[in-house]
Amino acid sequence: MALRPVQVNIKALDAPAVGRFWAEALGWSAFSPGVTTYTGPGGGRVWPETVGLGIDVVPVPHLKTPVKNRLHLDLATTSTAHQAELVARLRSLGATPADVGQGDVPWTVLADPEGNEFCVLEPRETYRDTGPVAAVVVDCLDPRAVARFWAEVTGWTPGEPTADYASLRSPEGTGPYLEFLRVSGPKSVPDRVHLDLLPCPACDKAAEVGRVRGLGATDADLGQGDVPWTCLSDPEGHEFCVLAPPPPPPPPAPVSPS
Repeated sequence: MALRPVQVNIKALDAPAVGRFWAEALGWSAFSPGVTTYTGPGGGRVWPETVGLGIDVVPVPHLKTPVKNRLHLDLATTSTAHQAELVARLRSLGATPADVGQGDVPWTVLADPEGNEFCVLEPRETYRDTGPVAAVVVDCLDPRAVARFWAEVTGWTPGEPTADYASLRSPEGTGPYLEFLRVSGPKSVPDRVHLDLLPCPACDKAAEVGRVRGLGATDADLGQGDVPWTCLSDPEGHEFCVLAPPPPPPPPAPVSPS
């Protein structure tokens, strides 16, 4: 049993604009199947197929607070020239420099047009095959403990943890890493960015939600109302959603005899 991370959910006042930014940033396409704006590597939603991790931008009526997001994206680069070119291109698309206390580091910290922080990494061998998103990074007080929770939730393979860092990756060894970094302060506001997960094809959503609650997840009220997905929080309060599998396709229409 496992839940698969299938998209990063970003809240935005202008969801279409932020969706277009991320599509341009990652070289993906954006489309609006409803109220949200989705961007992914294949021209359509990546789930329920396990071909990548997309971004779903959801409209909300308020701007981001000045508090740094507890979850952000790290973008991969292949050379120092690629890093410089990507930073310049992102700034031309509306990204702005962000100071999150990083000091003098080889990566560049930016924010998207509504202030959601992300990093453009210097080239690293670890991320040579991840695609444009190197990692989804979660700030937490206890990286080892939070990574253990998420490993149980997803079935992803853990790397070698330290006191300040832990990582997971899909058993197939594809796509971005899920990483956990130690920070000094607890979570104080609802996350502007979170993960959406989907049960595996053979799994029952209600059973998976019950299993995850048994691992330490708690119910979360994000103002979602009566919806087919379930909002939960991990043991340090990071919200995430368990999506309902899409309905099966309708049976083919009967063919009239000629």
